Amino acid sequence: MSNFERTVVRITAHDRHERKDFLPAEEPVEFRLGGVAIAVLMRTPGHDYELAKGFALTEGIILRPDELSGVKMLEGGEGTGRYELILDSGVVVDPEQFRRNLYATSSCGVCGKASIDAVRVAARPLPTGPTVSPGELLEMMEQMRSRQQGFDESGGLHAAAAFGPAGDLLAIREDIGRHNAMDKLIGFLADQSWPIDECVVTVSGRVSFELVQKAAVAGLSLVAGVSTASSLAADLGTELGVTVAGFVRGPEFNVYSHPDRIR
Repeated sequence: MSNFERTVVRITAHDRHERKDFLPAEEPVEFRLGGVAIAVLMRTPGHDYELAKGFALTEGIILRPDELSGVKMLEGGEGTGRYELILDSGVVVDPEQFRRNLYATSSCGVCGKASIDAVRVAARPLPTGPTVSPGELLEMMEQMRSRQQGFDESGGLHAAAAFGPAGDLLAIREDIGRHNAMDKLIGFLADQSWPIDECVVTVSGRVSFELVQKAAVAGLSLVAGVSTASSLAADLGTELGVTVAGFVRGPEFNVYSHPDRIR
């Protein structure tokens, strides 16, 4: 469930009254590795398996999807509780290497990381494509916005969507945390093919450092946001070869790095 119904007091210039409203769901989930808790994320319940796989990939815990043989629910049901990441036989990982010092809030996916160097997960070489026109990129952003059901209901969920080079929507995921939405999307895409097929990723807010990092680790070379890109996101896009675009919501937008993929 992405949203919860709650009674609120609605205040206007003329009166106040009670009404039903929807709030975006925010609950903790804990991921364990070898019995060791390595992260507690504040996320919107749902698609937890995809979140776990995407998180494991983009944090560098596993290098390929098949290195994760399963995600075991330790307690509760879908959207609640604790999960154990089950590595494939022969894959050995020191869980202490990935233990976060603090839980990751819904607004900060790298909380608890000791330094910027700690989040520069090694990314593999990126594909030269895809290439899209400005009009195609704007159409993708409009498609994503039209499919944000959780946001339409509550006004409080971020989205990440993937599109094929022809503009076909491959998947969209929503979450109260933009980094979680990206991990859920990557977890889904990684189950479809690996390496992930060339595609364009759109996000509903600003393009942060971590979104560019996660995209690069997953082999995604074009990330476009409704809002601006941070300075670190633009720098990392330049360094890793990711095309980073921002303010993609009207006839004009910015490209902060590698503009050659937008023809």
